[in-house]
Amino acid sequence: MSAPLTLDGSSAGGQFLRTALALSVLENEPVRLEGVRGDRPTPGLGHQHLAVLETMAELCDADVSGAELGSETIEFEPGIEGGDANTAAGTGLEGGSYAVDIGTAGSVTLLFDALLPLATDLESPLSVTVTGGTDVAWSPPLDYLRYVKLPLYRQFGLESAFEVDRRGFYPDGGGAVTLRLAPSSLERIALLERGSLRGLRLYSTESASLADRDVAFRQAEGALDRLDLGAGLEVLERCETTAASPSPGSALVLRVDHGTGVAGFTALGERGKPAERVGEDAADAANRFFEGSAPVDRHMADQLLVLLAVTGGRVRVPAVTDHLEAGCELLEAFGVDVGLERAAETAVVSVASSLDVGQ
Repeated sequence: MSAPLTLDGSSAGGQFLRTALALSVLENEPVRLEGVRGDRPTPGLGHQHLAVLETMAELCDADVSGAELGSETIEFEPGIEGGDANTAAGTGLEGGSYAVDIGTAGSVTLLFDALLPLATDLESPLSVTVTGGTDVAWSPPLDYLRYVKLPLYRQFGLESAFEVDRRGFYPDGGGAVTLRLAPSSLERIALLERGSLRGLRLYSTESASLADRDVAFRQAEGALDRLDLGAGLEVLERCETTAASPSPGSALVLRVDHGTGVAGFTALGERGKPAERVGEDAADAANRFFEGSAPVDRHMADQLLVLLAVTGGRVRVPAVTDHLEAGCELLEAFGVDVGLERAAETAVVSVASSLDVGQ
């Protein structure tokens, strides 16, 4: 095995780590990450990031150093047989069933975010059950993953299923979700135009401890009162859920269906914040989306980069964020030829040729 690819995460966050590990596995290339989560108030590996690292290592039998809380430098060498960093990717991942306990309200959805690209390199189905936070700050709520991200990924060929045992809010977490991935061959991604708006779907969730305050209903009403539903935009689905959870909490996800895909907008409940305001915050983000022309939301833009590296293609994004720029630089470090064409209000990210993975 050749010397590891050295990557600098001093100006990036957890997304940089997750993408780097996914690409390391897919390319069967060892990496050394320095300055892990260096731009965060508490740099280094947190519980969620350590869980991602340990899970990825278990899936590909990797040799790892620096796998401890607070570590700012890690080395990760995949143990996939049949390939090396100077040839094609290895023979693939074996799949199987795994259980992961993050141990806190660390994000379940972000751990899954690291696993999704691996479907392109699976030789057999993979099932991963994770215990932790399902709807927590600084991460996509569960219903964003379930109703926005996975449907969009399935549109390009990712085969997945999703089972929710219970929700987990901050600070106790305790949610339990199972992600099932099947070996998948993805189509080239083309998301340049939005097309016409087709409708809106609304998913509002409250913990059982908040049911007597009608939090889920009030979040939904706040969103609908604030949304600009002009041009005959129809509400296709409205779902209000009361969920058992060890911690009180709530979440709202709005999904916009349009001609070429879907986009999502989210907000979480906070102590002292009126439920109506939670809905309004998600609606404000959706209203800004209506004013633009990009087919994906701001959060999906940088999360799509690793799939774009696998499939090749072009995506119009609503803005060039720091996360997006860091993600493009990371792909380039792995030898992916990334183009970024800026326009007045949007930008187009393009990858001419895909990684030789599962295609």
